[in-house]
Amino acid sequence: MNETLNLIESRKSVRSYLHQAPSREERDAIVHAALRAPTAGNMMLYSILEIEDQAIKDRLAVTCDHQPFIAKAPLVLMFLADYQRWFDFFKHSGVEELAQRMGTPLRRPQEGDLMLAISDALIAAQTAVLAAESMGIGSCYIGDIIENYEVHRELLQLPEYVFPIGMVCFGFPTENQKLRAQPSRYSESLIVFKDRYRRLGPDDFARMERETPAREASEAANTGQQVYLRKYAPDFMLEMNRSVREILKNWTHS
Repeated sequence: MNETLNLIESRKSVRSYLHQAPSREERDAIVHAALRAPTAGNMMLYSILEIEDQAIKDRLAVTCDHQPFIAKAPLVLMFLADYQRWFDFFKHSGVEELAQRMGTPLRRPQEGDLMLAISDALIAAQTAVLAAESMGIGSCYIGDIIENYEVHRELLQLPEYVFPIGMVCFGFPTENQKLRAQPSRYSESLIVFKDRYRRLGPDDFARMERETPAREASEAANTGQQVYLRKYAPDFMLEMNRSVREILKNWTHS
C-alpha cells in the first residue's frame, strides 16, 4: 500500500488538540491544497472562511450542537457553497443587459446550482483534510454548521447565495487521540454495487447489525432503532432540516 492509501486508511476524526498551532507554512499548504481540488467547470463555486476571532469560535461551539472543542481548535476553516461571487461577476460584466438584448430574463441561481456549489465546497474540504493529515495535523468535520441558518447568516455576514455546508477543525492530535481506536466502516458489499442500485435485504441488514459498533444502553432494541433515535430523529436533526428549508427558501426566493 502506498503512502497516500496509508494516509486515507489511517485517518480518523480528531477532537482534542495540542496547544501547538499549525505553522503559517502548514496552514498555507492546507489552503493551497483545497484550492487545487477538482471543481465544476473550473468555477470554484465555494469560498473558505478562516475563523480566527475567538468570540466567533466560542459562538460556533454553542450553535453547532454544543461542541466545546470547536472553540479550542487552533485552525478552523468553514467551507461555503458560494454562487454569490459569480452572480455578482455576471452583473458586473453586463450579463443583465445581455439577457435583455436576447429577450430572456436574467437567470438567478437555483437548486441545481446550489448542488454543484455544495459538491465543489465539500471536495475542497476533503482535499484540505488529506493535506493536513499528510503533515500530521488532525481534523474533524462539523456538519452542524448547517443548523441555525439565520444565526450563522448574521454572525458570518452571509449574502443570499452563500450556504455554509461544512466546517473543519484542524490541530495536532493529543496522545490520547492518536491512540484512540479508529471507527470501522461497513463492508464493500453493502455500499458498492455493479451497474444498478440494489436494495438491501434481511441478510444484508443482519450484516449491518454485526458491523455497527456496540450500542449504548437505551430503549432501542437493535441498531436500526438506536440510529433512528440518536442520529435521524433527535432535536438537532429536526433543526438541521428546518434550517435547510430556510436556506432553500432564501436561495430560490420561493
